[in-house]
Amino acid sequence: MAAPHTPGAHTPGTHTARHEWAAGLMVFGAILLLLSGILAVFRGIMAIAQDDVFAVTPSYVFRFDLTGWGWIHLLLGVVAVAVSVGLFQAATWARVAGVVIAGLIVLANFLSLPYSPVWSVLMIAFSGFVIWALCVARKEDLTGSASGRRG
Repeated sequence: MAAPHTPGAHTPGTHTARHEWAAGLMVFGAILLLLSGILAVFRGIMAIAQDDVFAVTPSYVFRFDLTGWGWIHLLLGVVAVAVSVGLFQAATWARVAGVVIAGLIVLANFLSLPYSPVWSVLMIAFSGFVIWALCVARKEDLTGSASGRRG
């Protein structure tokens, strides 16, 4: 006779699928943050070098000179790359720092939108996916809960 299924009870395979889903989201967020960081470093280097790729907008409320934006993007990119290394190890500090740095990347790209609009929108979308991926996975799904380890 089969035992009745009660909601919330552990069923074989459920924890494994949930764990794989959460781990996949963590890797997805880590890869996107790493990619965003590398691209931000390149963007920062181009801006510091006063590259002709950037448009110069004469009247913009949040106007810095191009070198200032270059240093901001370079710094955010280096930090994002460092945090993404911690995300590959599923460290809690890296999840928190990843959400914060992705939020700062969104803010920096919004404020520098007139200098390269398409690129800024792309980076905002990347960072939005990073925030989503890091916030949706729960810690117990990544590490396993006590009830999930019983068999």
